Parts: sequence; structure tokens; C-alpha cells
Amino acid sequence: MAERVCCLYRVSTTKQVDHDELNQADIPVQRKACHEFADRMGWDIVLEEQEAGVSGFKVSVNDRDKIQLIKEYAEKGKFDILLVFMFDRLGRRAEETPFVVEWFVKNGIHVWSVNEGEQRIDSHVDRLTNYIRFWQADGESQKTSMRTKAALGQMVREGRFRGGVAPFGYRLVPSGVLNKRKHEVMKLEINEAEAKVIRMMFDLCIGSGFGRFKIANFLNEQGILTREGKHWHEATVGHILHNIMYTGILRSGETQSQVFDDLQIIPTANFEMAQQLMEQRVNEYNEQRTMPRNTSGQSLLSGNVYCGHCGGRLTLTTNGTVRVNAAGERIGRKRIRYVCYNKTRKRAECDGPTGYTMHILDGLITEVLHQIFDQMNAVSEDEIVSRTHRSAMVSLKERLAAAKAECAKATKEYDSLKGEVVKAIQGKSSFPREILSELLESARAKMTEANETLTSLYAEQAESESKIGQIKADYRRILKWSEMFDSSDMAVKKMIAGYIIKRVYVYDGYRLHIEFNMNFEQFNCGIDVPNQYEPAKQAS
Repeated sequence: MAERVCCLYRVSTTKQVDHDELNQADIPVQRKACHEFADRMGWDIVLEEQEAGVSGFKVSVNDRDKIQLIKEYAEKGKFDILLVFMFDRLGRRAEETPFVVEWFVKNGIHVWSVNEGEQRIDSHVDRLTNYIRFWQADGESQKTSMRTKAALGQMVREGRFRGGVAPFGYRLVPSGVLNKRKHEVMKLEINEAEAKVIRMMFDLCIGSGFGRFKIANFLNEQGILTREGKHWHEATVGHILHNIMYTGILRSGETQSQVFDDLQIIPTANFEMAQQLMEQRVNEYNEQRTMPRNTSGQSLLSGNVYCGHCGGRLTLTTNGTVRVNAAGERIGRKRIRYVCYNKTRKRAECDGPTGYTMHILDGLITEVLHQIFDQMNAVSEDEIVSRTHRSAMVSLKERLAAAKAECAKATKEYDSLKGEVVKAIQGKSSFPREILSELLESARAKMTEANETLTSLYAEQAESESKIGQIKADYRRILKWSEMFDSSDMAVKKMIAGYIIKRVYVYDGYRLHIEFNMNFEQFNCGIDVPNQYEPAKQAS
């Protein structure tokens, strides 16, 4: 009676079709080789199982359904021989695959490979051979993984598409470049229709303080669907809001590219602002939170207003009164106040008022914001840069010119002395070698010092240019906010106030101490933004 055979075929990816490499052969090649081998041996193939797209290195044997199924067949005595194309088809994990082979052998199953013969465990040498074989396969998998990571990293640095489906906001178009298989490589370009949706998501996040759940609902209510024509899910929106690719940066693992302008949908500053906002909105974010967690409601301040007397957070409460007018009609009146959480809940001692009327406090903050807007509109961007950095940039430019000249001089002197040393070696110089050697070492030290100074100045120049860029961005942002503030709804006003104001401490009599997120001193243009505000007279 012929031996009964169970064949297992496996490929790590669904695109593994390189017939030139035995350990990379696709499933049809493996099946053909196993059938031919079984015919030569006089065996009958009674069972066949295959795994497509299953990594023998990344996926544990315990998580591979086909291995577990074949074990069940073995326990029921359905076959006598387990046949694979190569032993690494069973797996590539040194810590577990040798023991899989050993399990089959101990359960009366002979384990064979078309290319490597039978794996026995009769002796200590057999067991060692068994282990070494899969240890080598494990090592090859690790090398392959490193090569793949390096190749993908190089691709993203060069701005090439890694493969797969284009993310929402982009589409794939022919690049005109052929790969080694003579297939045309695709490249990414912005899909403007989808990019508008991406920009809308970030605008809702930054401008209106919408979270991912609210953004998804808004898009669905507006009839804006996904690429597949389905409703948006909050997890998808969250993934988009955290995807740095929309700034034009490609990423593979820890490797990131430079910014590719032709792939940038969202400005970097807007992306970073969205990340900060989302970080502050998480429930675990307590005292550091300055942005409103909820932009609904009628109050301007939320999450960044505190009692000046005890430091406790002020929270909103609403109560109402009802009166009857002369006509006998009942008229309700709603009263909204900021109240000290510590005092109302008796969490800590507080010698300040219990609360503050919302419209009075919000009116004071609005007045402060108007002062900022008015003073910023009174100066120009060029004037700000000129007053803050002109003298420093002129000085830096002069120091750079001097450092370049010194570096060139030191390099020329060093090269000249090197030439003289060569002459001395050839016996053509009148200078002793010892003196030339000392002079050359001194010139090398001087050249090194000059280069280090120049490098330091270039770094200083880059840092200064970065600061100027940040000042310009802050200035333009404030001007934009000044134009839209009064005409915006309360959600947008809350967000603008949160971006400008870090914390507001309120004292008895509506005296305010304000901490700002922006450093207005950097503008240095006569702007006197009040951080202490004491109204002449306010009703409580």
C-alpha cells in the first residue's frame, strides 16, 4: 500500500511569483514540484492545504489555521507523510518551527522536503540539524526584513510610492518609469476633489474645534461620502487627521522624507496645530488643557479659565428665574455663570466669589482680544521683522562673511604647507621637516576651528530664519482671526480665544490675570498686550 501524503504550500505574499528563487516560488510551482516528487517516490497525495499571504516569520504557528488543521489530520491518522517544497514553508521562526517538525515525527508522521529530503530526529545530530536549518531560515527572514525596510525607506526619501491603494486625497497615475519586470511604476498626485474634503476636515478641527466623531457626522449630514460611496466612520477621520502624509511628507516606519510640495494638501503649521489640539482634548489631559473640549454652548471660555484666589478651574452652571409681567404672562430668564469648582464642591479653601456672570467675563475677554487685533493691524509684517531681527541679521551676515574669509584663508594656508611638506619629502624644500610638521599641525587646527565657527554661524542663521518664519506665521494668523472673529459663531470664537489665551485667572471684582500662548514680546512693535486687566467698574 502506497504511503499517504499531505502537502502544504505557502507563500508570504500574494505577489510571490519569482520562479528563479526556490524559496520564493509561488503555489503552482510548489504544487507541481510536490506532485512530481510524490510520483517518483510512489506516494499518493491524499490531502493538500495552502497558505497565501502568510508570513512564516511574522505569524506564529499557533495562529496559522492550516498548520493546526494538518495536526488534526495527523492525530486522526489521515496521512503518513507531510511534504513541503522546502522546510521553510513550515515556518521561519527558530524558537518554534523545529518543534513543529518534532511534533509531527513523534506522532508517526514523516516530514519531507522536495529539495532537502527527510528531516529525522533519531539522534542528537538530527535534532541539531533540524534546529540549525530553521535558525538559518529565521536569520534569512530577518535579513529580508531589514532589506525591505531599507528599500522602502529609500523609496519614501526619493518621493516614490510604496505601493498599495492611494490614500484618500490622492490618486495613482503612470510615472513613465519601468521597474525590473518592465511594469510601469505608478506615482501619487493630489486628487483635488478628495483634497477639498481633507482640507474641510482640518478646518473643522482647527477652526471649529470639532472632534473626529463630530466631523464624521457633519460630512455624512452634508452627503459627502468616502471614495467607496459609504458614510464616514470616526476612526477613518481620526486616521486622516493624524496622517503626516497630508503635509507632503512620505513615511515608512521610522523613515520620513522631506516635504514634497506637489503632494502637500495641508500646511505643516495647520497639521501641527491639529495634533496639539487633539492631544489637549483627550480625557487624560488635565491641567495642561487650554483648548475647549466642547465648542458647543454660549460661553467664550472653556477649559482655560481659573479662580484667581484658589487656582481651581471655573465651570459653567445655568439656572433661571421666572417672573409674571403685568399681562399675567410668565417670563423665564436664564442666568449662566462661571463658578469655582473648588468652592462649590468644597474641594479646597477659597476666599473668592462663588462665581462670575458669563456675559460680563466674556465681554472683558472679547475686549482684550480686540485690543490685540487692533494693535497687530497697526503694524506691517515687514515692520515686525525689521524691528525684531534686522540688526541681528545684519550682524550675523557680517560675522558670516568674516568667518568665510577666515575659513578660506586657513584652508589656503593649510594647502600651501601640505605642498611644502611634499617638497621637503622630495628634498626640494629649504625648510626642515620638523618645522613644517609643526606648522602644518597648527594650520590644520586653525582650519578646523574656522570651519567649526562657520558651521555654528550657519546653524544660528537657520535658527534665526526659523524664528522669523514663526513670527510671520503668528502675525498672519492673528490678522486672519481679527477679520473673522466678530462675524464667527461661538464655536469659532472659542477656538480663536483658546489659540491666543493660555489661561485666564479671575479675581474678585472681575480683575483678570491672563497668560498667553503667543509671545507678544517677540513682535517688539510697541504692542502692549495687557496681562492684567482691571475694569473701572463692573456689576457682579
